[in-house]
Amino acid sequence: MKKLTALFIFFFLAFESGFSQVETEVPPPFNIKTVSFVQNGENVAPIFRKGDSFTVRFDDLFLTESDYYYTLTHCNYDWRPSDLSKNEYIQGMDNVRVQNYENSINTLQGYSHYWFSLPNSQTQLKVSGNYMLKIYDDNFQLVFSRKFVIYENTVAVPLQIKRARTVTDINYMHNLDFTIKTGDLQLQNPIQNVKVVLLQNGVWNTAITDVKPQYTIGNDLIYKYDKETQFYASNEYLYLETKDVRSGNNTVSRVEFNEIYNTHLYTNRARANEPYTYYPDINGGFLTNNIGREKPSVEADYTWVFFTLSAPNYFGKEDVYISGLFNNHALTDEFKMDYDPQKGVYQKAVMIKQGFTNYKYVLADKKGKVNQKDAIDGNFYQTENDYYVLVYYKGYTDRFDRVIGLGKANSVNIVN
Repeated sequence: MKKLTALFIFFFLAFESGFSQVETEVPPPFNIKTVSFVQNGENVAPIFRKGDSFTVRFDDLFLTESDYYYTLTHCNYDWRPSDLSKNEYIQGMDNVRVQNYENSINTLQGYSHYWFSLPNSQTQLKVSGNYMLKIYDDNFQLVFSRKFVIYENTVAVPLQIKRARTVTDINYMHNLDFTIKTGDLQLQNPIQNVKVVLLQNGVWNTAITDVKPQYTIGNDLIYKYDKETQFYASNEYLYLETKDVRSGNNTVSRVEFNEIYNTHLYTNRARANEPYTYYPDINGGFLTNNIGREKPSVEADYTWVFFTLSAPNYFGKEDVYISGLFNNHALTDEFKMDYDPQKGVYQKAVMIKQGFTNYKYVLADKKGKVNQKDAIDGNFYQTENDYYVLVYYKGYTDRFDRVIGLGKANSVNIVN
């Protein structure tokens, strides 16, 4: 009897853990490129107001016109699947085939371009919260997955970016000073039931979580911490310009041809010990473009981009990655640089679609933890970044975490 009881408990725990595992993003295979969330014609960090439309786009280099399907998983604050059933967070259905695709036109690297919009006639999202989008092939094998967030405008979140409050960090960090103004909304035990996520430029692998309100004034939740809400300011993103893939420019030293174009960038050097220089960027974003073409989504070509970084002092410490919205800031082998001891430089070739692309060099350990403090390009309070505050709430009788508000500010308006 004891053995049967123990066996039952084992299978019950296994069953429970199987449905409560944290959802993590699965990076796409090599043939899937340029996965993006698009709103108002721009590639954006995937944070959308409830009811607003957005489009998901990606390319398949195999050019086989394969069938792909999307599913949606609603998650709580910690990215574990919520207790909601599908019909409680989706009106209609998911596991829907991506019906829109078009093959590339006049490109050396052929590809099929896929896209679908949400909400659509088959799938509408009924509640706010964290969502994991999963793309499957026709064998129902997972191809890749991406996070996105749907928020409500239930509470206001005024946000101000300030310099760090400690003398040692004042030149290197940004502090997020914000308030959650609940108005007439009655929240149950907000100190425990309200949670926040702080994002710099929409990047999840450096997010700040689990910060409780410092104090309350009336119904307002106040966050005026000295350290708990601080980000290292980083530096402006670098960029590459390939809208005319056959020509060099101030970022491209030379272009070679070998089946497809090979774009060699000028060598970058570590900027941590250099003075800050204003360097306009789009905070890690990218724009697909092919000069003289009307439809860059299928007329822009792919090119092998050769990155070179002179940063010998970092060798042997942590891994160096090329990071930007173009690759979802992924810390995978496809974007990890190799060190050439003879030349004393890091090198990597990455296939990227034509256009304007922001990127930076990121240090991370073997577990994927980003080292912001010792950033290759340094940290400067003058750096212009977008910051987001996502506000989650789950009442005692609620079965999922809602996202009830969004605060957004830019550090160009930084104050002391």
